Amino acid sequence: MNTDSELRVGLVSDTHGLLRPEARAFLVGCDYIVHGGDVGGAEILDALAVMAPLIAVRGNNDTQPWAVRLPRTELIRVGGIFVYIIHNLEELDIDAGAAAVRVIVSGHSHQPKVEEREGILYVNPGSCGPRRFKLPISVGEIRVSGNAVKARIVELSGDTHVATSPLM
Repeated sequence: MNTDSELRVGLVSDTHGLLRPEARAFLVGCDYIVHGGDVGGAEILDALAVMAPLIAVRGNNDTQPWAVRLPRTELIRVGGIFVYIIHNLEELDIDAGAAAVRVIVSGHSHQPKVEEREGILYVNPGSCGPRRFKLPISVGEIRVSGNAVKARIVELSGDTHVATSPLM
């Protein structure tokens, strides 16, 4: 865990039963880990939960009995901000602005993206599971210091991080 006031939250989604070693390496030292759904198996959750406190939501492919315990959405407080987690952003069921949500984490599309709209940071870490089409293998993170938050996506390849977006 970080010793200063900044909190590092590792973001993964769409593992579909595959937790790549380079994704694990990226998550080392996180204060929290958020999984945006389509986990693919309880063993993925178990592996992540030993690394840091884990918050996970159920994706549309998480239909097996082990996944029943996962909520469809989750609202958490990290430092001075609220983070809302949902698998499919198209199913967003709250007024994020009215709920004082600062960050929405989603998955589903396998397309990594960081975008700010109307004061809300939307982060989709993409997929760090099996490759889909020609989409990148990626993870993300948010860094929270008080009420300030920054996000980035890191593209993974083999054992290295090959492309990093700047913290936004």
